[in-house]
Amino acid sequence: MRAFRFGLLVAALMLPSSPHAQPAPQPQGSVPEGLAPERLAFVLNSAAASISEIDIDTHREVRRLDVFREPHHMALTPDGRSLVVGDTSGNALFFLDPVTGAMQRHIALSDPYQLSYSPDGKWLTVAGLKRNQIDIYDAATMRLAHRVPARRMPSHINYAPDSETVYVSLQGSGRLIAIDTASGRVRWDSAVGNTPAGVLWHMGRILVGVMGTDYVAVVDPRDGRVERRVHMAPGPHNLFVGPAGHRLFVTCRVSGFIEQLDWNTLAIVHTWRLPGGPDDIVFGPDGALWATLRWRQHVAVLDLATGTTSLIATGRSPHGIWLNTALPARKLSLAHPVVGRQRG
Repeated sequence: MRAFRFGLLVAALMLPSSPHAQPAPQPQGSVPEGLAPERLAFVLNSAAASISEIDIDTHREVRRLDVFREPHHMALTPDGRSLVVGDTSGNALFFLDPVTGAMQRHIALSDPYQLSYSPDGKWLTVAGLKRNQIDIYDAATMRLAHRVPARRMPSHINYAPDSETVYVSLQGSGRLIAIDTASGRVRWDSAVGNTPAGVLWHMGRILVGVMGTDYVAVVDPRDGRVERRVHMAPGPHNLFVGPAGHRLFVTCRVSGFIEQLDWNTLAIVHTWRLPGGPDDIVFGPDGALWATLRWRQHVAVLDLATGTTSLIATGRSPHGIWLNTALPARKLSLAHPVVGRQRG
């Protein structure tokens, strides 16, 4: 079995990017047809080559799906029919049913570390962290439109609201790059600080979590100039908008804090201590904050009102997280609880 799996990995590495679907793998704990929890959290275990699927209501892992090698980030397709998981070292995209959690298929794709669809649904931008490339695909056909060489370690992605420009942080070179999505032309390439990570468009400016420092850089999207630095706990990594809007959150992975910023002034209004390397966050239907803890092998569920936290065990190095309660209500069909095989 190990030799067979290694052969699959080698084959994926040799294949060029392709829009053609391959047969779906048969992971342990796969979902019986028609049986699934209705409300699922999907957690990518980057050091365990797996995806944990957690019942949002009971906080229990109901299933763990195998992927090839190293999943980090995911994105919902514009039509809401698939949750796309990037397996960077496995050179593959996995497609999951976002309602049931069932594996749909996978395709070969070059180094999909971070991936994001443009607001208009036309483009899919993929950051190849290890291959120093940024790929822009036609989202409908998965045809590669542009491959943009990057200095070192392209990481996080965000778009201008009009989808005409995509911004990508370059962790290994301390820079932020702006790319015209239609042409693949680099508009500007600007220094923002040591080890930039999360990128977020906010009120006509770009916010960048500069992980090797203690600040978030506020960047002018026209020319890449850093206008100011918002100081906080060491290691600001990623930035998120709260469920009702007008609330900003920053995960400070290095120091183990989550900061809430004032929407208009970016001043810190609240701080929560969350040891274990808080990385990506989402918000549950009850308003609770769910955060992956990269160094603790758990997801933390934080009640923002009381500050109390509960922990859910996952695989090693949990990174990306997504809750299917973010889907339109009409897509969440009634389902029966699954009695599936669990993996510890």
